[in-house]
Amino acid sequence: MAKFSKIHTYQAIAQTAIVPVFYHSDIEVAKQVVKACYDGGIRVFEFTNRGDFAHEVFSELIKWSSRECPQMVLGVGSILDAGTASLYLQMGANFIVGPLLNPDIFKVCNRRLIPYIPGCATATEVGYAQELGADIIKIFPGDVVGPQFVKSIKAPMPWSNLMVTGGVSPTSENLQSWFKAGVMCVGMGSNLFPKEVIAAKEWDKITQLCQTTLAIVEKARE
Repeated sequence: MAKFSKIHTYQAIAQTAIVPVFYHSDIEVAKQVVKACYDGGIRVFEFTNRGDFAHEVFSELIKWSSRECPQMVLGVGSILDAGTASLYLQMGANFIVGPLLNPDIFKVCNRRLIPYIPGCATATEVGYAQELGADIIKIFPGDVVGPQFVKSIKAPMPWSNLMVTGGVSPTSENLQSWFKAGVMCVGMGSNLFPKEVIAAKEWDKITQLCQTTLAIVEKARE
């Protein structure tokens, strides 16, 4: 069962406005990354289902996070089907994210009052996701559609809460372009977790990068 309510999860996403996206097969690395983000002010984290036995890593990670990072809203990404969503919900995932829109996942998540953030890349998909009950929609791939796409969607559908993933980097220029276009929040993966930093286990650098990025986002949202 999820630790946080649906409303709390949405509020955390809206307030933090950054959702780190990360996967690692080593549970100890995953723990250190989550803790580094938490220390840097992040309160929402997406662990992606991208490797063999990823669910086993997540199962241990979410139990650990509940103790060591009590306010961290931990969810899971890269979910393509209802069966996989159900598996992670049973483990306590607080939200589900996918690169595409699958109506069957809505049925599973809505029944459990868990946020499902589907990936969309057209106005029709965005509208259909809202019809099915999506409160936040993932615009993906962001580096393909660009900020202008977000601006174009917000014009006829200004009520849309959009989270862009892909093509987001922790720079003032990049983040300002997305937030000025109208995104509610951004998902950020490899650019927030440089390979060399992970390899060197320099967790404090991730904390500093999170703090810097949060400050840029706060300014961009003013």
